[in-house]
Amino acid sequence: MEKTGWAVPNTMRSAGAKKDQQSDTGPAPQESHGGLVTTDRLNLGARALKAGLRTTVALCLVTTLAHVVLVFLHVAPANTVSKRYTPAINAWVYPYFEQNWRLFAPDPDSVNRQILVRTAHTGTDGSVEVSSWFDLTAVDNSAVEHNPFPSHTTQNLMRRAWTSYTETHGGDDKARTERAVMIQKYLTNIAADRVAAHTSGPFDFIQLRVVTQPIPAPGAVTSGSPGTPAETRLLPWWKVTTHGN
Repeated sequence: MEKTGWAVPNTMRSAGAKKDQQSDTGPAPQESHGGLVTTDRLNLGARALKAGLRTTVALCLVTTLAHVVLVFLHVAPANTVSKRYTPAINAWVYPYFEQNWRLFAPDPDSVNRQILVRTAHTGTDGSVEVSSWFDLTAVDNSAVEHNPFPSHTTQNLMRRAWTSYTETHGGDDKARTERAVMIQKYLTNIAADRVAAHTSGPFDFIQLRVVTQPIPAPGAVTSGSPGTPAETRLLPWWKVTTHGN
């Protein structure tokens, strides 16, 4: 008598073999979490970058708003607010944000100015050593000449500082307002930095000499007639932070 039985499908044999194989070798390895950690770090960096951008934008907006308000109070007619906060307004506006009408109605210089400076240094024995005159205007002119893109600083820094000085001090070199004191320190620092960059040796005092020569009007006949004499203005000695030590 022939024996018969149920035949085991091949698919079931394969599944059982795989199950036995997994049982012999242990559990299947779990999926690594490295990808999740990297994603979390990227998300954290993105959030920090967004927070930094928001902070930067907020600071820029606050600074811009404060600048507009202070400049508006500076150019607006005198009022209670501008009078109360005059020191803060002037400290912000001068000398970099000064407002005037020269952009629309330019008033070019009608004179040539030569600004010279000399220094003095007091030695340990009490002796005072005074240098020869150094031409600051010649240095600026040499930097502008043959330069296709001269800087605004080279062209106007010293000239505008001197113009502001004459407007606030008149002809007696006495500072009677806080702005006059500030302009005097501004001019002093510019001259001290310029001379320190081109000369050697320490100095504690500086003195300016300004020679003003009027420019003849266009078409004026100057031959045979004496020209307008140059005006020389000698400023007092000013104490500066010791340079060159």
